[in-house]
Amino acid sequence: MFMISSWGDSKKDIEQVKAALTKEFKIKLLGPLKYFLGLDVSRTLNVLDVCQRKYCLELLKDTRHLEPKGCKTPIDTEVRLTSKGTLLENAEGYKRLVGRLHYLTITRLDTTFTVHQLCQYQKTPCVEHMQAAYRVLRYMKPSPDQEIHFRNEAELTMSGYSDSGWASCSVTLRSITRYCTMFGSSLITWKTKKHNIVSRSSSEAEYEAFTLGV
Repeated sequence: MFMISSWGDSKKDIEQVKAALTKEFKIKLLGPLKYFLGLDVSRTLNVLDVCQRKYCLELLKDTRHLEPKGCKTPIDTEVRLTSKGTLLENAEGYKRLVGRLHYLTITRLDTTFTVHQLCQYQKTPCVEHMQAAYRVLRYMKPSPDQEIHFRNEAELTMSGYSDSGWASCSVTLRSITRYCTMFGSSLITWKTKKHNIVSRSSSEAEYEAFTLGV
């Protein structure tokens, strides 16, 4: 079984695609898109909203984090993750959890930096890394339905923003860049990326961040 979502700015073209698929395959038309691969979709005349509420709640339930008290930030700024620590016995469980957290960054850009950090320790995860992953769950608990919005606007201007943390990686001392792109008032791309070089100053790190963002 396959699920296909059709998009387009021409209703006629969409109907032609549906007709062609119906001719070749046995399909069931489900109407306007509401849920697709863990994405909850709703729309009004001028706004398309996307969130991962159901997926997030399932993750909280599976990890037994529906009850613990939430927290205000996805990462503890007083703790700097390193490759040193008490090795985790269930490394596969850590990998699965981080993989699911990574999928949530489709709409939860506020966790992108933290999940990027957690992904670096999948080979030999420590207890401290799992604790940091659990903190992300507690952070998302109060707002599982957080959405991103795509608006239909008359004037659309593309703009981008970037920032860099100099020598952010405690293992390699490479800087880490965060950047995003706006199309009108809609956020369309965002990413966290470790630099390929070691910057010798914060200014050099910022220029590298600008290059990655562009």
